[in-house]
Formats: sequence, C-alpha cells, structure tokens
Amino acid sequence: MKLTLGRAVVLVTVAGLSIWMFRAWLSSKEHVFNREDLSRLARQYSGLNHEQAFTKIVVELRKRYPGHILPDEDLQWIFVNAGGWMGSMCLLHASLTEYVLLFGTAVDTGGHSGRYWAEVTDTIISGTFQQWKEGTTKSEIFYPGDTIVHSIGEATSVRWSAGTWMVEYGRGFIPSMLGFALSDTIFSTQDFLTLYYTISVYTKALILEANTYLTTAGFF
Repeated sequence: MKLTLGRAVVLVTVAGLSIWMFRAWLSSKEHVFNREDLSRLARQYSGLNHEQAFTKIVVELRKRYPGHILPDEDLQWIFVNAGGWMGSMCLLHASLTEYVLLFGTAVDTGGHSGRYWAEVTDTIISGTFQQWKEGTTKSEIFYPGDTIVHSIGEATSVRWSAGTWMVEYGRGFIPSMLGFALSDTIFSTQDFLTLYYTISVYTKALILEANTYLTTAGFF
C-alpha cells in the first residue's frame, strides 16, 4: 500500500513538473505568429462571404509572414472527424509548436472539443458557434467577429451551425493534438484517404517551415 502510494506521489510530482516545464518553455519560446494579430486580421473580414474572406486573409498572411504559408498548390480542404463532430479544414501553416488553418462546416455539427497541450484561438467569419464549458450549466453563443480562446487543458462541448467558418490558430505541442484529431478517422469512419491527406499536408508544412528556418539561418 505504501509502495503504491509512493509511486502515485512520484507520478503526480513528475506530471506537475512536466506541465510546469512545458508552460515555461512555451512562454519563453519565440513564435512566428501572434494570436491578437491573427484575430484582428480575421475580424476585418468577418461578415463577408467566407470564400472571399479566406482569399483576402491568405493573401495578407503571405505578405506578413513570407515563407511560412503553404503555396496555393498545397492548400486543400480536408474533412476532420473528431469528438463526434465533422468539419473541414484548410491548413495554412504548421510547425511543432504552432498552426494556422481555416475551419468550418456546411452542416450543423457538434461534440467534444478535445483537451489539448495547446491553446486554440478561433475567430468567426460567418455563422454561429456554441460552447458549453466544463463545470458550468449554461452555454454561450458566439457570432461573426467574436474570438474564442480554448485554453491548455480545457474541455468543452461545442456546436457549429451550418455555414460557420473561422480562422484558427493553435500554439503548444501540436503533435499531441493529432491523437484526438485523427482518432475518429482511424477507429470510426476508417476514411484512410482523409488520414493520408491530413498527414501529407502537415508534413508539407513542416518541410516548408524547416526550409524557411534553414534559409533564414544562412544554410541555403
């Protein structure tokens, strides 16, 4: 009994130290993007037709962050099945600690948000997003121009109305999110073509980011 309790204390201590070290590292790391800047950019085009808004946003991001946004030939709308909901994403940027993507759904959908080692920020372009936070008894509805912040370790119930589209920015240990993002695809829908598309575009983004880093550092 004492041995089991001792092991539990050690595990809790190690987990606590790991979380503290991770947060300290994340806060001190230099990032490419700033969530306030991205949210401000998205709000400029909120209320517009989402396709027009997305086109303008991509153009502006390429101007502000040259070498960090995937080229047009690599941009692809890919289904996402996770937590019981289904949406579609278009990945613009990804590294081990950040990602920027366009996300939305053409049909009503909802489910579990997931609980991540990352902070996720969404700014709505069109439609409505409903969120029910863990530990509360009421939900909140967000509209075009609103920004929702999903903190590290947070879990919520989420619901998108048909025609909801948004700009999403994630910051944290991004590979840790893949388990949730891909689990329904692997074990439920078994849509392995979508799985391939997802891994392929993430790999392309990582290669682009590595190439930009090495070029900036003078290796090429």
